[in-house]
Amino acid sequence: QLTMSLNPSSLLNEESSQEPKRNIECLESLELQAPSSFQDHPLQQLQLASQEVLEKAKKSGRSKCPRCSSSRMFYCYTCFVPVETVPTKEIPTVKLPLKIDIIKHPNETDGKSTAVHAKLLAPDDVTIYKYPCIPEYEENRHEIALIFPGPNSVSVKDIPSYLQKYTKKGICGSDDDCSREPFLKKAKIEPKDEKNLNDRISSNRSEGTGLRKIIFIDSTWNQTNKIITDERLQGLLQIELKARKTCFWRHQKGKPDTYLSTIEAIYYFLVDYHREVLKENYKGQYDNLLFFFSFMYTLIKNAKCCAGKQ
Repeated sequence: QLTMSLNPSSLLNEESSQEPKRNIECLESLELQAPSSFQDHPLQQLQLASQEVLEKAKKSGRSKCPRCSSSRMFYCYTCFVPVETVPTKEIPTVKLPLKIDIIKHPNETDGKSTAVHAKLLAPDDVTIYKYPCIPEYEENRHEIALIFPGPNSVSVKDIPSYLQKYTKKGICGSDDDCSREPFLKKAKIEPKDEKNLNDRISSNRSEGTGLRKIIFIDSTWNQTNKIITDERLQGLLQIELKARKTCFWRHQKGKPDTYLSTIEAIYYFLVDYHREVLKENYKGQYDNLLFFFSFMYTLIKNAKCCAGKQ
């Protein structure tokens, strides 16, 4: 459920590669329709902030990044800031219940990744690292989980029960259940730190979880092995997301449609976490994480319709 995403700066070039003149003219003259105008728009139920600022920026064309002065559409994917035609104050800000680290594969093209969406929309809670320059995660691994499917992965709804076992046992012993918990089995914890570790976890019970940070891998599926086998990520609790169909327009060839783009994976994890771990009603608190994604989805769909593609 880990795939790469696209950036709008390369979007128009890709969509117009087959019929450049026709598509460019179409995009320039096409008035962006509201998401609800598409009967099959899978993102139409999102509670999003007004996207008028993006509509205006689309009409204006590419603009300069305020930091590096590169010409971009909507935002700079290297500086993680909106371009001059997209005022920061008009971009929604999302507050997340957890910190998020995104580990980006070095061969992943910056302009094709949706990871930057998370940084733009939740700047205080999201950090992007380019592999192999990543944190050690050793000291606080009991508060960290990795989103990655595998034989030892747990579902989001099972997070509390696994953390309770961790709190009770402290260190992995010979218990059979423990052998199925990779973050206990492999974590290197000194006996003198056990009490402090358990105290920290117990102090977080009122929030429903001892987790503080979630790690996402930003790469194509075929590129994940290099990162997932890194020793710095061993011993972390692994979480597998529910199967959901991607809306991403640059889907990996030969892969199931349940392979999500990075921003989709982040969004769906947070929705599930809110409902199944925090036990609170979800009322669109994280919908704006798809602020750019939804806009680009609609823009792509319009462009394909205009070009006569289905």
